[in-house]
Amino acid sequence: MHVTILHQHHASPDCPATCRQYSFMEKLARRHKITLVATNAWRKLLVTQNYSWVPEGVELKECTVAYANKMGVVLRMLSFVGFAACAFYKLMRLKKPDILWAVSVPLSVPFVVAQVARLRNVPWVFEVQDLWPSFPVEMGAVKYKWMQRLLFKMEYSLYKSAAYIITLSPDMTAYVVAKGIDPAKVTTILNGTDIEKAEAVTEADVEEHRANYKLQGKQVVLYAGTYGRANDMPTIMQAVELLANDPAIVFILTGTGYYESQLHELAQRVPNLLLLPPQSRDQVFGLFKLADLSLVTFNDLPVLQSNSPAKFYDSLACGTPVIVTNPGWTKAFVENYSCGWYSPAEEPTKLAQTIKQVLDNPEALQKAGCNGVTIARELFDRRELVKEVEAILENVAKR
Repeated sequence: MHVTILHQHHASPDCPATCRQYSFMEKLARRHKITLVATNAWRKLLVTQNYSWVPEGVELKECTVAYANKMGVVLRMLSFVGFAACAFYKLMRLKKPDILWAVSVPLSVPFVVAQVARLRNVPWVFEVQDLWPSFPVEMGAVKYKWMQRLLFKMEYSLYKSAAYIITLSPDMTAYVVAKGIDPAKVTTILNGTDIEKAEAVTEADVEEHRANYKLQGKQVVLYAGTYGRANDMPTIMQAVELLANDPAIVFILTGTGYYESQLHELAQRVPNLLLLPPQSRDQVFGLFKLADLSLVTFNDLPVLQSNSPAKFYDSLACGTPVIVTNPGWTKAFVENYSCGWYSPAEEPTKLAQTIKQVLDNPEALQKAGCNGVTIARELFDRRELVKEVEAILENVAKR
């Protein structure tokens, strides 16, 4: 089977990125021909040089289009349009595949794939990684009602056009089905994590981190991810300040994004905040193993309740319980499996109180960590999740 993937945000494990598609392509390329059309935007973020840019056996067709998390709305739109134009040109010139696979976001990616699929008579699969256009609309990035209506109409037409839809969370699936899409052509395949990378981190590695960062006798709260406008960073920053007088608690934040300068200013004022540069895929698991607790935070917006953030899976796979701040499926998950806690979004006092209460109960922490590891091995292993993806691609290609 020849699979062509369109993915604007491709990155290797040498980057500070989730690398879901990299993990999947690595396995799929052993049995199928894989062609990837992507940008080179993430190459400049390479932290290490341990991996090839694409897995062995994957054919790469690259577009030179800039993108960064710090970009404003206008620059992001220009990036999306530029990539769409380049991708359409490359997809039309490639040898006709058996199936096309669009990895959103943005919405322009599945739009291009839908047009190519129609023109070349090829079935296509739509992987929904974030809910667009609901996300930019609720974030206030799309202000005009006529444009909102146009984007929602496009979204629905793409759901209808796709031969199959993969979502990353049960709430995303519920959203798509509620649009009037046949549930029989929608499947949830969780974002997942690289279990083998989590298991590769040794106790010696953790102690080396503890010594390097002078964390002996400290309890570590970790946030590893984008410092974006949707990630409720002000709440984390205020919680750091509220707990600044507790000498036992240290916050470690690693990432980059919109709030980076404010975080550096805060780190100059308080003694309990350690900012680290972005970490490669391998390195970040060492930090999760070091941490006693991790934070998975988002703004208080309905669309963000469906999110399927990599740090959620990475943390549990490392035996580190999580505090989530959205009343969606992640809240239900940590409560059902007793592997974390919920604190309402945009309420820094409650977040600080929850952190303190959890860290003061080592027995509950340990139990939640063990529960997280168990469920991660059962549900989050990308080596198993890719089998579900492969079955979908093969079935759609045959049809």
